[in-house]
Amino acid sequence: MSLLEVDQLCVEFSTRRGLLKALNQVSFELDKGEFLGMVGESGAGKSMTGNAILGLIDAPGEITSGDIRLDGKSIVDSPETIRGSRISMIFQDPLSSLNPLTTIGDQLIETIELHTNRRGAAAKQRATELLQQIDIDADRLEAYPHQFSGGMRQRVVIALAMASEPDIIIADEPTTALDVSVQAQVLDLLRSLCQAEGTAVILITHDMGVIGNWTDRVGVMYAGSLIEIGTTEQIIQAPRHPYTQGLIASTPTMAADVSTNLYQIPGNMPPLTAIPEGCAFHPRCPKAEQQCQLSTPSLVDQVACHLWRDA
Repeated sequence: MSLLEVDQLCVEFSTRRGLLKALNQVSFELDKGEFLGMVGESGAGKSMTGNAILGLIDAPGEITSGDIRLDGKSIVDSPETIRGSRISMIFQDPLSSLNPLTTIGDQLIETIELHTNRRGAAAKQRATELLQQIDIDADRLEAYPHQFSGGMRQRVVIALAMASEPDIIIADEPTTALDVSVQAQVLDLLRSLCQAEGTAVILITHDMGVIGNWTDRVGVMYAGSLIEIGTTEQIIQAPRHPYTQGLIASTPTMAADVSTNLYQIPGNMPPLTAIPEGCAFHPRCPKAEQQCQLSTPSLVDQVACHLWRDA
């Protein structure tokens, strides 16, 4: 049995423009200690998936069908029992995750005392250990968030996420605002800490370079649906869905000729209030056939594509 199972998950929002299908029958599993990447364009449903797992969907949004199971038990109706304790989240902007009026040490200790059995001196000792693990001097416990650089603040947020000793961390674009060199340091740190603790990670990103270097498996999302999933090597070396192929082709490589133009996927992702009939990608797909316009492909053999199934 997998640590986390997302089964046919649907999330919808009632809007003035009609029903918005944010997630449409999304299914995947996450094993203990696994690094799963979720990739796709903005609005594809990556962050919505993470928010749904943690029960962070506000009205008028709601989970309309499907299930989310942790260790085989459904958490859809009681996400607050696991939020922050068994499942933690790292957000894009560390400043939005840190209280500017409270020291780093107090924030770590508060989190430790809230979600573990450690209290007082034991909680402070654990906070000191966490800072040491993220290569920040223990004497910075008394420092405030504004006294850290962007990369150091993101390290602190990682420590906060690890403070409750969670089974899963959902990292939502954790390095978007950082320099490339600092991105690598932060992701190396996240991976090493999680491997040491056996913590599984869902890494949400739009960067295929990040996916290629730091994940074990990859899920590709488009217009609220999971359209392909597989090992990182499979997805990078032999993508099957035309959308995944387009993402790979549009990613620059060191071996590319500087005079070569990068591939660009034509068109834009459709509004989630007006997803076309059939395969949502067919208006942009260079390989689309008539059946692609008539019926929606389901995820079979880890890919949702009529053309692959018929090949």
